[in-house]
Amino acid sequence: MRQYTSSPGEENDLQRFFAGKTEHTLGLFDHFITEFQKIGPVTVHPAKTMIGIANSHKRIVYITQLGKNFIHVVFPFKERYEDNLCFQKIAQVPGDVQCNHHFRMLQKDDVNDEVRLFMRLAYGR
Repeated sequence: MRQYTSSPGEENDLQRFFAGKTEHTLGLFDHFITEFQKIGPVTVHPAKTMIGIANSHKRIVYITQLGKNFIHVVFPFKERYEDNLCFQKIAQVPGDVQCNHHFRMLQKDDVNDEVRLFMRLAYGR
């Protein structure tokens, strides 16, 4: 595991999310961040209930759950991308144009070309 955050306080908060997680789940997290870093530099920002992944301007995706054998990632977009095979659910935020696209990663190869396309969209490239 690499250090992903910019401050020691955030690193401690991130370790709280990692506590008790399987090596499989931690490997998925590491792989997801590594794949994002191939698009551009990202930082990790743990909060109370989720982990934000940010480019230099803003948080671009959120890891909302580290399960026993998966990670759950939410991609917030201003429009719905219905024609895909990677999102298990798309939900509009009430009173907002934001549509949250839910991706569950079970294996490292779940980050395929289609997911990378949405990662680039989220990143802004």
